[in-house]
Amino acid sequence: MTAIDPSQLKPLSSAILSDIMDSLGLVRRAMKPFMRPLDERHVMVGRARTGLYMPAYALREGENPYEVEIALVDDLQAQDVVVLACNGPTERIAPWGELLSTAAKVRGAAGCVTDGLVRDVRQIREMDFPVFHGGIGPLDTKGRARMVDRDVRVECGGVSIDPGDLIFGDVDGIVVIPRSHEHAVMDLALEKVKGENHTRDALLTGESLASVFTRLGIL
Repeated sequence: MTAIDPSQLKPLSSAILSDIMDSLGLVRRAMKPFMRPLDERHVMVGRARTGLYMPAYALREGENPYEVEIALVDDLQAQDVVVLACNGPTERIAPWGELLSTAAKVRGAAGCVTDGLVRDVRQIREMDFPVFHGGIGPLDTKGRARMVDRDVRVECGGVSIDPGDLIFGDVDGIVVIPRSHEHAVMDLALEKVKGENHTRDALLTGESLASVFTRLGIL
């Protein structure tokens, strides 16, 4: 089956997609609520390109601590979303900043998600690049952590993510759609949008919430 063009999901929302995945038994697909956008106006949707970080306590002699990270960013394609798994903001590292955002945007990437920290916030906001984060702080990864692998299964923000999974982020949060279920999720989500529109229209006429829910079954 042909893969979905991620841009087809733009009219949807993380809340609708979360509801649909719940109905399909796909639970724990929404990232933890501390994961927030740098700019709440952004809607981010694309396919996961993952990076796995591990703690480090020193810089090895002759080591390039950014080697795997650079390789991932240089390999980004249009509509990719960088997903950096750092074991949450408690690791106190900022693996993402202005220069990586610049490189990713030039390559057509759709955004970045990390459960670590981000820095260079003012510059990233000015370039209008979607970034979702676990916190904000100035600490570089050098000597504190290193990306040990890329394009592998990771856990970020409490959600298991495989490379190629669909990532959707908006002001309400971030959801991850498994590639194996993306067609079913999208079709049902588009139907739910239509149903919610009918519900809203009925409520705007003054019909009671109980009556509308009994008739349409959507809330």
